[in-house]
Amino acid sequence: MARKEPLLSALKGGVLRLREGGGPCTDTSPHLASLCQLLESILRKGLQQPAWGFRRRDYWHWLEQLPTGTSGGRPTPLSASIQQVGSCQGVRTAQGRGRHFLRLALQRKVLAAAVQQLAQTPRLLEFYDPVSSILGNEDLLEPFLSLLLVMTEMDFSLDLQNCSFLDESWLLPVCITYETVPCRALGMVLRYVDGRVFVTEVLPESQAEVDEVVLAGDILDEINGCSLRNAYNGQAGAMLQKLKGQPLSFRLLRWRWHDGEVYEPLLPYLKVLKEKEPQFQLQRGPRHRSEGEPWGLHGGRLLYNLRYLGQTSVGKCGGKEVLDRAISAVLERHAAARCLTEAELSCCGDGGFFLLHPPFRRFYLM
Repeated sequence: MARKEPLLSALKGGVLRLREGGGPCTDTSPHLASLCQLLESILRKGLQQPAWGFRRRDYWHWLEQLPTGTSGGRPTPLSASIQQVGSCQGVRTAQGRGRHFLRLALQRKVLAAAVQQLAQTPRLLEFYDPVSSILGNEDLLEPFLSLLLVMTEMDFSLDLQNCSFLDESWLLPVCITYETVPCRALGMVLRYVDGRVFVTEVLPESQAEVDEVVLAGDILDEINGCSLRNAYNGQAGAMLQKLKGQPLSFRLLRWRWHDGEVYEPLLPYLKVLKEKEPQFQLQRGPRHRSEGEPWGLHGGRLLYNLRYLGQTSVGKCGGKEVLDRAISAVLERHAAARCLTEAELSCCGDGGFFLLHPPFRRFYLM
């Protein structure tokens, strides 16, 4: 008779609670984190450590060794998922990769397939103690697989890009995408703390302040799809220099969590940051402009404070691509900035293009 296993009973309860919620399970579902923690505890229970060697064994170490399967000459969903996690730059440790795989496997419904393949691979099954483990015990493995098959019938809609804190915690930060137009300088002061790129200040009158998205204390996690996890000093600045004059897309991790308080895994980083910069303060919201700054109303017309950067001919035909090239051309060769008068603004002929700054605005004159 199989022994009673508390972890399986807890997992059954967690699955039932998620199913009662109805609709797809998202990152904001209240029972998701506890379900993932239970799965991780089951995968770790009875995991035997090697007698020799310095690397501590975790469940990711057998996952990455599962036989590579193909379907019609293509990787199976399971092998493709393992390869994706193995090449992900957002996680650095076996714990982080294992957690990333669990989230991805829930969404792609491949976790049961992974456990079934483990059971059919004796050399990997030896990772588990047959007495104390669940995966190494035939009597306990069967009910566990049954629960995993039930979970394949559930819908998960998770942000799989939000993974760079899985090395440290199952608690995920609030993650947003910030897109901005091409500009010479964003106006963000950065500080590197243990491989994380923190925004320590948003400069007044800068593009970042105009956009009212980035806050001091937030983390730059990606720039145009390139990960900044474990970044070296100056890496973000070097990437921005290469992308000068191009549209930018940032993946930001908020310092503030859903409850309005500091995202807990950030506390050790913020302590170090405060030691390096005693004047640093978390920014709770964008600095809203007072009336009349930097623009106002005059005779019922909205006026902007503008600065002339240059002009180039774009012809009379073409679409957005023509204008994008024109922006790059102006930014590359513009002369010293000078104020743009109303007379200069009105003298542009057909097919002309002016680029104005700051704040970054595009004016198309037809």
